[in-house]
Amino acid sequence: MTTPERDGVELTHLDELLFDGAGATKGDLVDYLDAVADAILRELRGRPLSVIRVRGGQPPFMQKNVPDYAPAWMHTMTLWAESSKRYVRYALCDDRRTLIWFANQRAVEYHPTLGLAGQLDRPTYLILDIDPPSGEFGHAVAAARLVRQALTDSGLAGAVKTSGAKGVHIYVPIDADAESAAAATRAIAARAERLDPDLATTAFIKDDREGKVFLDSTRAHGATVVACYSPRARPGVTVSFPVGWDDLDSVTPADFTVKTAPGLLGGRDLWADQMPAPQALSAELVEEGHAIPVARVQAMHEGKRRARAATRTKPGPAKPGPAKPGPAKPGPAKPGPAKPGSV
Repeated sequence: MTTPERDGVELTHLDELLFDGAGATKGDLVDYLDAVADAILRELRGRPLSVIRVRGGQPPFMQKNVPDYAPAWMHTMTLWAESSKRYVRYALCDDRRTLIWFANQRAVEYHPTLGLAGQLDRPTYLILDIDPPSGEFGHAVAAARLVRQALTDSGLAGAVKTSGAKGVHIYVPIDADAESAAAATRAIAARAERLDPDLATTAFIKDDREGKVFLDSTRAHGATVVACYSPRARPGVTVSFPVGWDDLDSVTPADFTVKTAPGLLGGRDLWADQMPAPQALSAELVEEGHAIPVARVQAMHEGKRRARAATRTKPGPAKPGPAKPGPAKPGPAKPGPAKPGSV
C-alpha cells in the first residue's frame, strides 16, 4: 500500500480523530490547511513560529523548539529565550511543504510573532485581544466596538477577526518600534475602557475584572497571537476567521471551522482585503501609553503585595503568656535547733 503524500511530505494516520470533541480527523486538518495555504502563509511567512500540537489521548501542548527529526529543508531561526534562559530554534513556516509537515505532526494552532525575523523590534501590528468573561460573544463584540471608536478617535484603523475561542482580535498595522507599539496598545485599551467602564476593563488580575470584558493590551514585544485562519484546539476545531466590522453582530466563533471556512472564503483572502495600510502612531498616544504601567508587571507586583498582606493577617500560633502562680513547691528543709541526743 502506497503512503499518501503532498508536496513530498508523507502523510500518516489521516483517519484518526484529532482529539475528543473535535468532530474532525487529522485528514480534515491537512485538507483545511492545504486549502487555505496561500492565505495563512501570508500570516506565517518569515515569522518565528510556535505551534500547539495534539497527540492522541494527551492534552494539547505548545512547541517552540523545532524537533531534531524535522526535515533539513525547513527554514529555522535561533533566538535567546530570556524567560527560560536558553536558545530556542524556531521554525519559519515559509512554504506549503512546511505547513503540510506541521499538519502531519498534528500541529493544530499556529502562533507567529508580531514582527518578522530579523526585525522583531519592529512589530507589524499592534493587537488588542478582546476577552469576554464567558461565552458571551455579544459582549466581546460590544467591547470591540469601543476599541474601534478609540482607534478612530486616535486617527487609526484596524481589522477584526474571531479568536477561534470566545473573543476577538483587533489588528492595527503600524510603522513603529516595539516600545512605542506597546505603549500605544496600552493607551488605546485605556481609552476604550473609559468609553464604557461598566462593560470593559484593563484589569489584568482576573478577580479584579468584576465580570467585565478584558481588553488585553499585553500582546507586545516577544508575545505571539494565533494567526488568522489558524485552527484552534477547541470543540469542532474552530478557526480564527476575519469578519467585517458590520458583520460582527451576525456571527459566532462556532460558525468558522476547518470544515466550513474554505467554502466561506471562496478562494479569497478576506483578511488581506480588510487590512488597512501601515499607520504612524502619534506622539501623544505613545506618551500617554508610557505613563500607564505594563499590566503583567503591575499584576505581578500586586500579587506579591497581596500575598504579603495575607501572610501578615493570618493568625499564627499562640504565644506563651506569663506563668500563673501555682501551689508552692516544698523547698529544702531549713536547719532547726539541735535535738538532744541519747544519753
